[in-house]
Amino acid sequence: MSEQTSGQRAVPYYCPFCASEDLWPAGQTHGQWECRTCARAFALRFVGLVGVS
Repeated sequence: MSEQTSGQRAVPYYCPFCASEDLWPAGQTHGQWECRTCARAFALRFVGLVGVS
């Protein structure tokens, strides 16, 4: 994903279902995307960083 700054969406490179690159923002909530190849919509969310113990 690209580096995210305030007010911009992080861009996924591939659809998680069909691996197509034909992705477009969907909805008004940050992180929602639609794939125009397989007609699926999905959302991405940053959960956090995992520490190594």
